[in-house]
Amino acid sequence: MRRGRLSLAGQAFVWQLVVLALMIGTGTVLAVLDARRDHDVATELQVRDVAVSVARAPSTLAAVSSPYPSGLLQPTTERIRADTGMDFIVVMAPDRTRYTHTNPEMIGKPFSGSIDRALAGQTFTETFTGTLGPSIRAVTPVYDRGRVVALVSAGVTRARIGTQVASQLPLILGVSAAGLALAAFSSFLLSRRLRRQTHGLAPDELRALYEHHDAVLHSVHEGLVVFGTGQGPAEVVNDQARTLLDLPQGPVYRDDLPVSLRQERQGVVRDETHVTTDRVLLVNQDVVTWEGEQIGTVLTIRDQTELRAVLGELDTVRNFAESLRAQAHEAANKLHTVVTMVELGRPEEAVAFATDELALSQVLIDRLLAAVGDAALAALLLGKVDQAAERGVSLAISEDTALDSTDPLSAQETVTLVGNLVDNAIDAAAGTIDKRVEVSVSHRDGHLCVRVSDSGPGMSAQMFERAAERGYTTKSDHAGLGLALVHRLVDRHGGAITTTAAPHSAVTVRIPLRENP
Repeated sequence: MRRGRLSLAGQAFVWQLVVLALMIGTGTVLAVLDARRDHDVATELQVRDVAVSVARAPSTLAAVSSPYPSGLLQPTTERIRADTGMDFIVVMAPDRTRYTHTNPEMIGKPFSGSIDRALAGQTFTETFTGTLGPSIRAVTPVYDRGRVVALVSAGVTRARIGTQVASQLPLILGVSAAGLALAAFSSFLLSRRLRRQTHGLAPDELRALYEHHDAVLHSVHEGLVVFGTGQGPAEVVNDQARTLLDLPQGPVYRDDLPVSLRQERQGVVRDETHVTTDRVLLVNQDVVTWEGEQIGTVLTIRDQTELRAVLGELDTVRNFAESLRAQAHEAANKLHTVVTMVELGRPEEAVAFATDELALSQVLIDRLLAAVGDAALAALLLGKVDQAAERGVSLAISEDTALDSTDPLSAQETVTLVGNLVDNAIDAAAGTIDKRVEVSVSHRDGHLCVRVSDSGPGMSAQMFERAAERGYTTKSDHAGLGLALVHRLVDRHGGAITTTAAPHSAVTVRIPLRENP
């Protein structure tokens, strides 16, 4: 168990809480300041309106023109002050002498503050510290026939504005607290999701995991392609997969894979052999699940091109060895027959029997070695003759078979081409009455021509093309692989392959010879 180390989800949760607290705290302070500014603006408008209303009232002009202004104005201004929520309404003479005041003791004393602009005929507001403390006040003139005869000042103290702002603080703080609680709960849910997705790993563990993951992907010698459950691009494609499948750089979709791998198969695949243009690949696919839910598929690819080549050569040698074994067994039977005939006193018949069998076998060997200049191909055909015979199929080498070399194919490519075609033909002929296969290999009209016919039912051109395009096989099914190998080989050399079903089932391959430089 890790100690003293927060997971990535835990660190994200803590940082989110800190950031959210700072943001909401800053927002709260700004909201309080904004509320105070709004109250200041509203107060300025209010004190201006009250001061102007008092100044323009006819009773005010009449009072300031009377011998006793204070006695007439003080009750009226106090009533107005109480009704409008002002902290003071002061009516004064142009020389600053107060006629009214909230505190009667201040009546008759000079007004403190600026009045010059009001004497000049303007109405203005200001923030000033007077006898009642800091306040927002408005000052406006009182006119009599165009002459300023008095001034009116109305104001609200900062203490009252502060009280009004403070009354809104519970609402502001409540909204802020609710916002912080909601944000914290959302962060908690996000943290839980992040913890589930990161498996509770810390940032340094995630970094190490990524570095190891990246190193493994680039160093592994198997191709690796990981698809999600949707139709999107592969989530992981390593370098070896791009090389083996000849994939482009950038996103890789199912349609970018070779034909045989484009199928939307979501199940498990074990040891399927697929053929591309240049390679033979062994493919496995596994389903990836998390908490019982399928989240994707992992495709692993191994290159078996060289192994298949070696196995092809080994198969040729094995077939040749099986042919020799069968011939040795048959020779032992024939020798036993000759010895028995001699013991029965029929030496002339024994000699005739032995020489006839030897001549038939030697004729086939001599004919193949003379007609086919490549030893590997000759050995392959001899082995296939005996292999076919064991299955009751007669394999004949046509009279027009003549080949000095396997050009333009290598000996191994020729064995792959002829061996797969002959194997398919033997399989097709084994289930018929005639059980016959004929092989022709020659250079003709500037082409290497290979024709394999059999007594089987044959395939239509469409069926043959589909079988060749299949390009993959399982351990128990090799027909698709053989035809795919033949097609890829022919395409690689710019040749053509055709099939006919009547009058005989036959496959013909024509590969152009290389031009001499």
